[in-house]
Amino acid sequence: MDLAELSWPAVAALPKDTPVVIPLAALEQHGHHMPLFTDSLLLGEIIRRAKEPLAGRVLFAPLMWLGNSEHHLDFAGTLSAAPRTYLNLLNELAENFVSHGFRRLVFVNGHGGNDVPGRQAIFEVRQRHRTRDDLLLLFATYWSLGARPWESNSVLHQHAMGHACEWETSMMLRLAPQLVGDFRTAAPVEPGSFFTPAFRGWTTRERSAPGYLGSPAFATADKGEHLFSVFTADVVALLERVIRWDGRSWHG
Repeated sequence: MDLAELSWPAVAALPKDTPVVIPLAALEQHGHHMPLFTDSLLLGEIIRRAKEPLAGRVLFAPLMWLGNSEHHLDFAGTLSAAPRTYLNLLNELAENFVSHGFRRLVFVNGHGGNDVPGRQAIFEVRQRHRTRDDLLLLFATYWSLGARPWESNSVLHQHAMGHACEWETSMMLRLAPQLVGDFRTAAPVEPGSFFTPAFRGWTTRERSAPGYLGSPAFATADKGEHLFSVFTADVVALLERVIRWDGRSWHG
């Protein structure tokens, strides 16, 4: 069910255990070869594919295209909500649904920069409603739900999501190849840090002059279809677990 297509009485009449999905993405630079709307386009396709097996059982909010993309602001065209602004936005989106009686909220994320504020937002909402044991608040980034796509497709070069990398470029080649520029001449940009496993504050410009991280030259449309299938299956599996939750317990 699409929230944007329903009347308010139709939404009010829904069972309040209906899971609500709020897709989160971004509009930001993706190197020389990929469109600014990459994250939103890719997550939008995963959500589109997930709707069919979940039809009538999950309420999908419109995709939130503005993300926390401060680390990309050195590159023209990037639009960003500052971290604390974004944190407040997610808090308030969740509170809107809670105020309408919904008890199972799932942020499905498609942009790495949203991860920290997204987790903090659901933590804060949970603390405000700490006396309730019927409220389920989840934040999930689609490529971090357990899939290991290189194990089911051995031609994948990368073993982790980068940025405008083999994985994202492959998915865009499958979804909208007309939007992909010259990726074949893109030299690899290693995403690691000298200080790993410590987390280092960073901007994209200091890590990558062209703005991508990973190995886009290895991308193919066939790999993109495989990645879409794997990631969609993960999202559907998570939402099936949300549907099955007993409404009270920690372990479901």
